[in-house]
Amino acid sequence: MCLVLLSFKNHPRYRLVLAGNRDEFYDRPTAPADFWEDDPNVLAGRDLKEGGTWMGVTRTGRIAVLTNFRDPSHKKSDAPSRGHVVSDFLKSREKPLKYVQRLTARAYRYNDFNLLLGDRNQIYFMSNRDGKWRSLAAGIYGLSNHLLDTPWPKVKCGRDAFMRILSQGHQFAADAIFRILADRTQPDDRLLPDTGIGIEWERILAPIFVESLDYGTRSSVILLIDFEDNVIFMERSYNNSDPNQFRERRFEFRVSDPESNYIW
Repeated sequence: MCLVLLSFKNHPRYRLVLAGNRDEFYDRPTAPADFWEDDPNVLAGRDLKEGGTWMGVTRTGRIAVLTNFRDPSHKKSDAPSRGHVVSDFLKSREKPLKYVQRLTARAYRYNDFNLLLGDRNQIYFMSNRDGKWRSLAAGIYGLSNHLLDTPWPKVKCGRDAFMRILSQGHQFAADAIFRILADRTQPDDRLLPDTGIGIEWERILAPIFVESLDYGTRSSVILLIDFEDNVIFMERSYNNSDPNQFRERRFEFRVSDPESNYIW
C-alpha cells in the first residue's frame, strides 16, 4: 500500500476502520482480493510475481498491511519480497506481538518497509527503517511511504477527511471513504517531501490517488470490523486505461474463535 488510514477503537460502532490505496506499476501481475485457494483462511489480493500481498485479513481476525519506505539510496537488489512479511503473518498462528518481535530481528534483510499488524484486540506498528515497534493506542492514524503519521500532504489531507467522516456518528457511508481514496488533488510543490526520486516523481506520487503513464493506484480497500466481530471487506480494482472505471468486490463474515487459533 502507499496510503493507509486507520481508526482503531475510536468509533462507536467499529473497533477498526482501515482504508488504503495500493500504488504499483500497471504491468505487475496482480490477483484481486479473494480467499486464497492454498489457505482459505486468508482474504487478500495477491502479487502474482512474488506470491505475497500488501494487505489482508483472516477469518480469525488477523490483520496486516504494509507500505514501502521511500528512499532509493537504501535499495537492495537482492532483498526478499516484502509482500511475504504480510502473507507470512496472515498464514501464521503466532501471536501478533511475538511475530513483531521475531520480525524485528530479521527485518534488515528486506528493503525498507512499514508494517501495521495485529488482531481485533491490538494493533502494532513497526518499521525496519528505525528497527522499532510499538503498540498503538486507540486513535486515528495515517501512513504513507515514511514513518507513521509523517505529515506528507496526502497523509494529512486523507487523515483529516477520514476523521470528519468518522466523527459523524454511528453510521457512515463507505462511498464517502472511497471518495477520499479517489482524491486527485495536486499539492503545492512547497509541501512535497524530498525522498531522492526527483521533483517530477514527487509530483506524480503526491496525490492520494496516483495516475501516470505506467504507474498508479491499482486498487482501493476498506476494511470494517465492528464490536461484535463482524467483518466487511470492500475492494475497488481500477481499469488502468480509465481509472474512473472499477470493479468492486465485497466480502462479509464473522471472526471465528480467534484465541483458539494462536500457538501459545
